[in-house]
Amino acid sequence: MNANIESNPLIDRLPGHLKQFIKPQDYEDYTPINQAVWRYVMRKNVDYLSRVAHSSYLEGLKKTGIEVDSIPSMYGMNRILKEIGWAAVAVDGFIPPNAFMEFQAYNVLVIASDIRQLEHIEYTPAPDIIHEGAGHAPIIANPEYAEYLRRFGEIGCKAISSARDYEMYEAIRLLSILKEAEGTPQEEIEAAEKRVDELQNDMGELSEMALIRNLHWWTVEYGLIGTVDNPKIYGAGLLSSIGESTWCMTDNVKKLPYDINAAYQSFDITKPQPQLFVTPDFAHLSLVLEEFANKMALRTGGLSGIKKLIASNALGTIEFSTGLQVSGVFTNVVEEEGKPVYIQVTGPTALAYREKELVGHGTAYHAEGFGSPVGKLKGINLAIEDMSPRDLKAYAIYEGERVTLEFEGNITVSGEIITGTRNLQGKIILISFKNCTVTHNDRVLFSPEWGIYDMAVGKKVISAFSGPADVNSFDLITHVPSSKTIKAKKSAQRQELENLYQNIRNIREGKEASMSLDEVFVQLTENHPKDWLLSVEIAELLHKEKEESILQQVLAHLDKVKAQRPEVVHLIEDGLELIFEKEKSVN
Repeated sequence: MNANIESNPLIDRLPGHLKQFIKPQDYEDYTPINQAVWRYVMRKNVDYLSRVAHSSYLEGLKKTGIEVDSIPSMYGMNRILKEIGWAAVAVDGFIPPNAFMEFQAYNVLVIASDIRQLEHIEYTPAPDIIHEGAGHAPIIANPEYAEYLRRFGEIGCKAISSARDYEMYEAIRLLSILKEAEGTPQEEIEAAEKRVDELQNDMGELSEMALIRNLHWWTVEYGLIGTVDNPKIYGAGLLSSIGESTWCMTDNVKKLPYDINAAYQSFDITKPQPQLFVTPDFAHLSLVLEEFANKMALRTGGLSGIKKLIASNALGTIEFSTGLQVSGVFTNVVEEEGKPVYIQVTGPTALAYREKELVGHGTAYHAEGFGSPVGKLKGINLAIEDMSPRDLKAYAIYEGERVTLEFEGNITVSGEIITGTRNLQGKIILISFKNCTVTHNDRVLFSPEWGIYDMAVGKKVISAFSGPADVNSFDLITHVPSSKTIKAKKSAQRQELENLYQNIRNIREGKEASMSLDEVFVQLTENHPKDWLLSVEIAELLHKEKEESILQQVLAHLDKVKAQRPEVVHLIEDGLELIFEKEKSVN
């Protein structure tokens, strides 16, 4: 394919830590059976969803360049998505939730480029190109929904996780891979299911990431829109599942008005959902998202935000009221009367202002960690950050002066001031000392022999969030998934069946074929009698060409398959219904 249509400026500007998840879409790896699975699902979806999906769906299919007859090429999608301000990249199955959401913040759609097996044509727990390409992509053509998705990513990637969240991510990723893989021993699936169940029942207090993932699930993945009595589908999980999109419209699935309480409703990725949430319109989604964001440490900061970061045991950032940002792994907070009075970071730390690392204050300089008081000086109403140059001089907070600063909470900083750093508004945000001792009551927090002491200035912590302030401060290109997707097994028999599918595809597209329709059918019934989808495709072409005698043989064969395989009866009947009862074009 022409390489110059692959690029999209949105992909080019992605940071390296996101690019590490991108893999090439090897279009040639899609087999004729893969193409037939895509075509069946899309024909069925377009026919059914035209009646039950939000009006943006069919319009979005056209806008995003997604065809019914062929698996979409990422290159072609990017060329078209660029026109609506989005891009798409291929990844290998599930990626960590923070990364998934951060891609959205950059207006980039993450697409798992594998496709479900024929045996899982109705639903797969593993993300695949049907789910992502046919589910997510069409709806983002709606500008209001697209902005919700971008904003969700922007806020969601700052949500603080717990250590258990990452365990759950790895467990669900493994389970989805094993369930989708061909011939996985049942005991392996059961062991993986047991691990997921154990984690779900032992998550403790839900983290911000767990809560916002619930909101994502009940909107982006499984959302309904309209009224509780007459909803339409917009969630990608429903749009891409020919089974669940029908099931969800029945009275078996409870419909609830969508509000912030959905954040506390957990879900099971391996089962149909017993209840769904209905939003009146896309604007309401954004209102609930902002309501949730107002409760996040991103906006509340304070002692609870710092404690969330400590519990996560992962890279995070706090922001002081001066705008100074401290990024690293937070390990301790000293508190007095419900307020943080001293924060400590262990290991590489970086200081930043407005998401840009301060010169000279990267992880090489702060390799061993960082600690600083928070709050006002004892007995002085005026915080250091609010002092004018004259005030600072009056309190001896001045270059070359030896000073002892006593903070509320009994934190004492005593040393010789070397220099100070100011923000763009002129507020002092960092003071550096030599020969400095820092104590909390009788406990020593910093000793002179440890070198220069850099003290953050800020009367309070206004924000705490996951990840670094400046993505360039840390080496984030370290992700190695614990499990990889498993490709379908190859065999001489499977290859023969693939060749038969390719023959039928060639005939439909007017290309040269090595076998006729009846020759393909004879070989199919002799060597692959349990396959059903190719017989449906043959029936479609025979009906179109009015070859009634052979068509009756094919229909008789499909009746035999239905008798032998009750689990595919409805799939066969749905396929035939598209041919005989709804002979309108879906292209």
